[in-house]
Amino acid sequence: MNNANNEYIIVYNIGELITSSDPWIINNAAIVIEKGNGIIKDIDKNITIKDKYDLSKHETIDVKGDPVLPGFIDSHTHFVFGGYRADEYLWRLDGQSYSEIMKKGGGIVNTVDATRKTSFKDLIDTGKNRLDNYLQQGVTTIEGKSGYGLNIETEIKQLDVMRSLNNQHPIDVVQTFMGAHSVSREFKDDKDGFVNYVIEEMLPVIAERDDVSFCDVFCDEGVFTIEQTKNILTKAKSLGLKPKLHVDEIAYVGGAELAAEIGAVSAEHLLKVSDEGISRMAKNNVTPVILPITAFSLQEKYAPARKMLENGLDVAVSTDFNPGSSHSYSIPLLLSLSAIKLKMNLKEIVKAVTINAAKALDRDEFIGSLEPGKFADLIILDAPSYEHLIYNIGGNIVDTVIKKGSIVHKKDKLQYEKNNIMKGDK
Repeated sequence: MNNANNEYIIVYNIGELITSSDPWIINNAAIVIEKGNGIIKDIDKNITIKDKYDLSKHETIDVKGDPVLPGFIDSHTHFVFGGYRADEYLWRLDGQSYSEIMKKGGGIVNTVDATRKTSFKDLIDTGKNRLDNYLQQGVTTIEGKSGYGLNIETEIKQLDVMRSLNNQHPIDVVQTFMGAHSVSREFKDDKDGFVNYVIEEMLPVIAERDDVSFCDVFCDEGVFTIEQTKNILTKAKSLGLKPKLHVDEIAYVGGAELAAEIGAVSAEHLLKVSDEGISRMAKNNVTPVILPITAFSLQEKYAPARKMLENGLDVAVSTDFNPGSSHSYSIPLLLSLSAIKLKMNLKEIVKAVTINAAKALDRDEFIGSLEPGKFADLIILDAPSYEHLIYNIGGNIVDTVIKKGSIVHKKDKLQYEKNNIMKGDK
């Protein structure tokens, strides 16, 4: 027996260990985690780990036969914003188009107005509540986009909120600058002028921050053209920000092809993507991020996930939580739609919210799978098998969330007797 002098956290009696790596599944497994840095030291069969490590000398977590998976990663959200747009959602259900809603003063600019007026503290409070909801569903890393400021002051306010939440919340928040989310009211008749404002005034300030990883642009019909998007992302890339794109959602514009051309980390939405765009993304290692809750909410045709998978793409799926087109942070709904509407199998779905989502955030070296050398971000399910992730339609079966080796959430158990509400009580 070795390692007697080292302190570890040992998670043992795991029924199914889903690694999102190779081997995909280890039955009757255990994980050894380095205490202090939360990095996985060893993974093996339960009996082997017990032979190698004296459990009595280390902190232990007995899983009691439940399944364990990598922590979920939501790789595309807009979770920091002010105000709501419930009225617009009802208008959309009545059959009004996006352009009609825009003429009423709705759309992204409506949220921009609200976010500009919302205080830093209020954005922190609502952002924390949303992260708490994500944590309960097994999310351990999330991407957050700015883009509801469209001026430098509010874009920075959004990014500062995300930085603060990253520092105080168990979930890691990956920040993306999306100043080119729409054209601001101040530039409504001068889109090129707004593009220049993003390039010349916003990007140099954002690039000086060490907490912002990416620059994203909404490249689509009625938003930013291929040329405008290329100009913004070329400048962003020269300043050290990695490119991402919202593309081919409203109409086919060749956005996936542009993502491949400029070496984007990810291309996202992709409802109207072309076969050529899929092929080029595959050749240039661009991760597609599909957002089925958005298609569900907008009653749109879903992105062609199967075609992407058949072309060898590492498909990620995400909630796209935002105040307009996808006001949902439901991971169970995301998993169900991925199975039923995207026609993805269980293994593909798990990869899409773990290792492939990590690739979409350029963090797959550290997170996304359970392997020695990676952070011990994992979830324990309250179910006999991980198959229940999609079998239990729309239900949250996450029992415990572990972040870097520490338990950060455990589902409350109902205590009928304690609360004196057994049947027969009056």
